[in-house]
Amino acid sequence: ELHLEIIVDRMMREYKVEANVGKPQVAYRETIRKHSEAEGKYIRQTGGRGQYGHAKIKLDPQPPGLGYEFVNDIVGGSVPKEFIKPIDQGIQEALEGGVLAGYPVVDVKVTLYDGSYHDVDSNEMAFKIAGSMAFKEAARRASPVLLEPVMAVEVVTPEDFAGAIMGDLSSRRGRIEGMEHRAGSQVIKAIVPLAEMFGYATHMRSSTQGRAEYSMHFARYEEVPRSVADEIIGKAQGGK
Repeated sequence: ELHLEIIVDRMMREYKVEANVGKPQVAYRETIRKHSEAEGKYIRQTGGRGQYGHAKIKLDPQPPGLGYEFVNDIVGGSVPKEFIKPIDQGIQEALEGGVLAGYPVVDVKVTLYDGSYHDVDSNEMAFKIAGSMAFKEAARRASPVLLEPVMAVEVVTPEDFAGAIMGDLSSRRGRIEGMEHRAGSQVIKAIVPLAEMFGYATHMRSSTQGRAEYSMHFARYEEVPRSVADEIIGKAQGGK
């Protein structure tokens, strides 16, 4: 964050660039917590040739970091082979749009197990839309949750400020993981949501008279607490 401030300052001072700098954005994600099933049926008839696509899917959560998996379990040709890939594509596009707050859905397994088609009206686009519809409905039924990036934070501080720093990190929804002595200083290790760390460098400098320093790196994604998630989802839906 400090590096960004320096770069923006240089752009404006040295290169006379009138930069419009917004607030940092958190890369939230969404996932699901339970099994669900749903179908998507897309039928349009507007004179002449129509549109017909129909897909039934099962949706399951995957272990963190495993990503998206698509399984084709169609037997007996209820969905012709040429329409399997469009269904998968429709699902992947729906993943990107999320179901709670518009953030990408991660770590899910989709099993296509049934569907139907029309000899004349079925085409790739109709099945792509049907796949997207099926996924959105299944995800809504699968206890969707919001995920946020959490950071491994390490603060090196004179002992006088250790208590205040731990209290401040806790107030930022942080969890203190440990403390140790290092060269006459206290080293505090914590896990803190990235969303709570914006502006921390400035705050820490002023509260420790510039005598503490910190570093942080991405640790993992964790589920956002319900009260916080409700606020984020409300803002996202209100902005639509």
